[in-house]
Amino acid sequence: MNNYIEQRTKQLGQYIVDNHCTVRQVAKIFYLSKSTVHKDVTTRLKQIDNNLYQQVNKILQTNWKERHIRGGQATKQKYLG
Repeated sequence: MNNYIEQRTKQLGQYIVDNHCTVRQVAKIFYLSKSTVHKDVTTRLKQIDNNLYQQVNKILQTNWKERHIRGGQATKQKYLG
């Protein structure tokens, strides 16, 4: 794997752990597609740094369980504001 990709993958994973962000938020901050971020932190990170992968996966699972709540809040804000 390319050294640049490994560094980017570790950086994305660490950012998610530090800030408890969603894949979309990280993609926006790093100017990447959400597909690229998702591929990096779910597939590549497991091969590069399994410990960091476990931490990221825990956060992503939490985000996945809470997504319906975030969607409802966004819709509420749209019609209130």
